[in-house]
Amino acid sequence: MKNSDYTVLLVDDEPDILEFVGYNLRKENYQVHTASNGEEALQKAREYRPHLILLDVMMPGMDGIETCDQIRKSPDLENVLIAFLTARGEDYSQVAGFDAGADDYITKPIKPKVLLSRMKALLRRQGPSSNNSLQELGDLTIDLDKYQIHYQNKHLDLPRKEFELLALLTSRPGKVFHRDEILDKIWGNDVVVGGRTIDVHVRKLREKIGSTHIKTVKGVGYKFEA
Repeated sequence: MKNSDYTVLLVDDEPDILEFVGYNLRKENYQVHTASNGEEALQKAREYRPHLILLDVMMPGMDGIETCDQIRKSPDLENVLIAFLTARGEDYSQVAGFDAGADDYITKPIKPKVLLSRMKALLRRQGPSSNNSLQELGDLTIDLDKYQIHYQNKHLDLPRKEFELLALLTSRPGKVFHRDEILDKIWGNDVVVGGRTIDVHVRKLREKIGSTHIKTVKGVGYKFEA
């Protein structure tokens, strides 16, 4: 897909940021819409169905974390990519962002070329590939084509990265996936995220499918056992 095929929603309460970042995205032929608060972001996300949302954290009223959480609860927006673009660089803020369902966390200030590179890395992530789109492991069923999870006969709604991580681990049950391998396959070499990112996503998965399936191999990584 060309840049012009992608729609980006830029959300920030600072007009200068909307103007500057929006200008650089339009210059690269992205279709860009803007919102200045969380409520407007939800409205425009439902209206335009963007491929990617660049979301500030600190906004009046509904902040970015709550906005992200609300977007993830909307079935019609379950596949949208969300990247926080914010000056808040603290570890706890990043963990809160990933807990809310973000796909990436980008700290301002950032050079336009670097931002564009991070965006392209996100947009080309299509999830783990498999010759068999349907994986059945005991009481867990994963449909890779439809991005659907069924556990104990119940449908689970997972954020994109949680789905991709679970699909990766279940692609070879019993295999220990090293942390570097997980980061590379799920987030890509050109997306900079910390090691805590994997731990946060594993914790969220365990909350949804129990703690018995995903095993920690201390100092190495994780594996899935049916």
